[in-house]
Amino acid sequence: MRKPDWFGQGHAGSDHILPLLRRLRLDSLLQHFPPRLVRSVYVFVNGFVTIAVLALLALVSRNPFVFPSLGPTAYLLFFSPLAKSSSPRNTILGHAVGLICGYGAFVITGAGAIPFGVHPGIFWPRILAAALSLSVTGAVMVLLGVSHPPAGATTLIVSLGIISKPGELVVIEVAVFLLVAQALLINRLAGLPYPLWRAATVEGSSE
Repeated sequence: MRKPDWFGQGHAGSDHILPLLRRLRLDSLLQHFPPRLVRSVYVFVNGFVTIAVLALLALVSRNPFVFPSLGPTAYLLFFSPLAKSSSPRNTILGHAVGLICGYGAFVITGAGAIPFGVHPGIFWPRILAAALSLSVTGAVMVLLGVSHPPAGATTLIVSLGIISKPGELVVIEVAVFLLVAQALLINRLAGLPYPLWRAATVEGSSE
């Protein structure tokens, strides 16, 4: 009999929920509920716990440990954990590239001359910063082989001036490290061979 594809067609590590449920003695859930519902609850619980921990840290430290692009990163790490873009290497370096390119564009174009949300009309330096940061981020990620789509949002957050102080950028990268650490712990607990750094090389891959 074919194994159920817990994470949908084409997602690596599709049946890793089962070992975790067995460890928790909850595998009987699969006899009473549809696999898709169990999968949905798994993603919900992990997403809630990881973001809640970072949100609490942000509240206590008053630093931006939670930011918009962290959401899609968390989704990737728990929905398709063995995909190349979900590996610690791609996640950490992808966001780092986004931060550097976003801040570089923010400074070079003078997008920070007026605080974000204050200018009443079209502020061309900010438009240029957004276009420049996103295009350079994409090009550098391709060049380095560290594709991680949520990093495209990170670079816009910085280049648009939403979060642009150097100290805050360091906090953002620390938050990414913490999210990856949580994903490593939870995915390994689930019995999934989530990589310590680089995703397993697929035969025929260019990297």
